[in-house]
Amino acid sequence: MAERITFPSSSGPALAGLIDPPAGEVRGWGVFAHGFTLSKDSPAASRICKQLASEGIGMLRFDNLGLGDSEGDWGDGSFSHKVADTVRAVEFMNESDREVRLLVGHSFGGSAVISAAHSCPSVAALVTVGAPVEPAHVEHNYDALVQRIEAEGEAPFLIGGKALTLRRHFIEDIRATDLRECISSLRRALLIMHSPTDNTVGIENASEIFRTARHPRSFVSLEGADHLLTEKNQAARAARIISAWADPYL
Repeated sequence: MAERITFPSSSGPALAGLIDPPAGEVRGWGVFAHGFTLSKDSPAASRICKQLASEGIGMLRFDNLGLGDSEGDWGDGSFSHKVADTVRAVEFMNESDREVRLLVGHSFGGSAVISAAHSCPSVAALVTVGAPVEPAHVEHNYDALVQRIEAEGEAPFLIGGKALTLRRHFIEDIRATDLRECISSLRRALLIMHSPTDNTVGIENASEIFRTARHPRSFVSLEGADHLLTEKNQAARAARIISAWADPYL
């Protein structure tokens, strides 16, 4: 049964998480970072973490600032906040004697774990699932609002049934972020997973990440999967592949 936890974010408000404990022998521990405005309970997050736990890899998945069960205002956050809070999640696990060796990030969260890994000495391997090579890729979600935000400082942002506030500092932060240096200097094992028919984050992003990364690097094509891994067995299949690939690094 999942353990409900909270830990302080990098900016103060408490973040809510679930730890899916390993079934049987403990092979290792990891942290999962969810997509742009998703949550710890999104299909990719919950199904991948539960499957990994069933195979002995315990996982912490948590809601970012102002999302799901976490405190705070999503509009106060940024990509840099997401990275810092992923580091906080790893530190929380390490301090509770569950040393994190694996990071898994879906979509925007995949970009975040690439950056966060540099501040997580215990992490030996990371996995991106449908991740953009540049965090600024998310601008397509709100491109109609950019001029208003630049002029007024913020604008209401409705996505996936959520009413959020998008602020200028978020846009400035993602535009100032270049992941290529982070990728090339990663010095950790990297598994890139992407669907060739992903209509949200194109497969060319996976190609660019792979070209920029140094070995050990691997690529797995998630044939037939949609970006959110919502269809039956898509997330579980991805998790089974992650489990086998990560074994030497746990």
